[in-house]
Amino acid sequence: MNVGYVGLGSMGGGIVKRMLHNKQALRVYDLDPKKISEMVGHGAQATQSAAALAEASDVVCLCLPTSANVHAAIFGENGLAQGLKPGAIVADMTTGDPLKTKEMAAELAKQGVTLIDAPVSGGPVGAAAGTLAIMVGAPLDVYERIKPVFEKVGPNVFRMGDVGAGQTMKLVNNLMLAAGRAIAFEAMALAVKNGLDPKLTTDVLNKSSGRNGTTERSLADTVDGKFPASFALGLMTKDVRLANQLGQDTGVPMIIGRIVEEIHNVAMNNHGAGACSNILVKDFEQRAKTKITK
Repeated sequence: MNVGYVGLGSMGGGIVKRMLHNKQALRVYDLDPKKISEMVGHGAQATQSAAALAEASDVVCLCLPTSANVHAAIFGENGLAQGLKPGAIVADMTTGDPLKTKEMAAELAKQGVTLIDAPVSGGPVGAAAGTLAIMVGAPLDVYERIKPVFEKVGPNVFRMGDVGAGQTMKLVNNLMLAAGRAIAFEAMALAVKNGLDPKLTTDVLNKSSGRNGTTERSLADTVDGKFPASFALGLMTKDVRLANQLGQDTGVPMIIGRIVEEIHNVAMNNHGAGACSNILVKDFEQRAKTKITK
C-alpha cells in the first residue's frame, strides 16, 4: 500500500516521524519546502505537489490547521483531487468540522475516492512517544483496510462510527480539555489569592479528586512560567468554536461551552493566536489581581 502525507507542521511532522520510525514508507508534501527537506532527512520521499503525491498513493493522510485548509489541499490548484485514483482513501487527521468533512466526502465519492476522518489527541509529545489516540470515522471495511497504517503511529486506534464521528469525538475531547484548563486556572487564582502556595496546591490537586488533564500534564510547568506553545491558542479557540457550532447545528445547548469560548476569545485578543493555550492563566491572574506563575 503506497502512503502519502500532506501537512508537516508540529503535529503532522510528528506523526510522519513516528510512521517512518516504524518502517512505513511515505511520500510527503507541504507548502514549506524546508519541512519537506526535514522529513526527507528522516527517510521520506519528497513530492512536488499534492496532485503528484496523490497519483503515487493508495492512501493519503492530511493533518492541517482547519477544514478550509483541507478543502484547498484537496480541491485547489494542483490539489489531491487531480491525482487521486478510484479506490483511493483520503484520511483527514485534522481537528476539523465534521459537517464540512461529510460534504467533502460526498464530493470525492463522485470520483470513486473515500474520505474518512481520523483526528488525533496527545500532541507532538504523544506522536514522538507513540501514544496518540486516533479517533476514526469510517465505514467498517475501509477502517479495516487503513488500520495497519494508523498502527504505525501507535496502538490507540478507535473506530467511532462513520465519516464525521472521529472529528466529533475530537471536538468533545478538546472542549473538555479547554473547559478543564479554564476551571483549573480559575481555581488556582482562588487558591493563591487566599494564601496557598501554587506549587503545593498543584501537588495536592493531583492527588485529589479535582485533578484533570491540565493539572496533571501542564500546570506545574505553567506555575514555573513555561509556555511552550505545544498547542496554540488559536487552534484551541477554533476547536471550542467548532464544538459549540456542532452543538448549535444539532440542537444541543452549549451553556458552559459558550462561556469557555468567550474566555478564549478574550485571550486571543490579549495574547494572539500563536500563544500557548496555557497563557489563559495570565488573564485569570489579571482578573484576580494575584500571581500564580513565576
